[in-house]
Amino acid sequence: MADQTHVLFVEDDDVIREATQLALERDGFAVTAMPDGLSGLQAFRTDRPDIALLDVMVPGLDGVSLCRRIRDESTVPVIMLSARADSIDVVLGLEAGADDYVTKPFDGAVLVARIRAVLRRFGHASGTDRVEEPESAATGGLLAFGDLEVDTEGMEVRRDGQPVALTPTEMRLLLEFSSAPGTVLSRDKLLERVWDYGWGGDTRVVDVHVQRLRQKIGQDRIETVRGFGYKLKA
Repeated sequence: MADQTHVLFVEDDDVIREATQLALERDGFAVTAMPDGLSGLQAFRTDRPDIALLDVMVPGLDGVSLCRRIRDESTVPVIMLSARADSIDVVLGLEAGADDYVTKPFDGAVLVARIRAVLRRFGHASGTDRVEEPESAATGGLLAFGDLEVDTEGMEVRRDGQPVALTPTEMRLLLEFSSAPGTVLSRDKLLERVWDYGWGGDTRVVDVHVQRLRQKIGQDRIETVRGFGYKLKA
């Protein structure tokens, strides 16, 4: 297991849990599968997986609450599974700290592709918590935007001199904005650069992460350009 990417999979449906576990294992993942949120939380704390795959509707501790617990303790990537694409659970899961979501029923190949995309941008070659700087991000030192400082080499952010704790996804998003201050970045472009989507994706992922980022670096720091996207105020 040490040489494999370790997935924590929490799903209460026995058929889905077993079939998905087998599919992931065939693709080379090591999988710990749990039927409820409480056992999932215990497995997370014991095994320290490289990525967590959480169904929203699980007993004991629902997937959204479990995501919050995980996010309180770790920056490990989290993908939520939701039975309905238009469900408020999708937004709640993202607001709780999830990095992406997949709608059920899902194709096994799509799920594997999304897992690998998340792992690539987190730099999880062997389960390490490391964020890779996007190619378009500025390099070479400290960037300052008013009271906001972004260290593109040390991967640190400060506001009014105080450190700001960002998840790897939030950090990548901020690096994209800070690489081109004042330039409008479309949601599709951000999906491509930050979420590594080579196909169309749900732009709610972008919107919720921008909202979360604003809460940490200042509500007025990222401006919405209606009909086009977002830009960082220089």
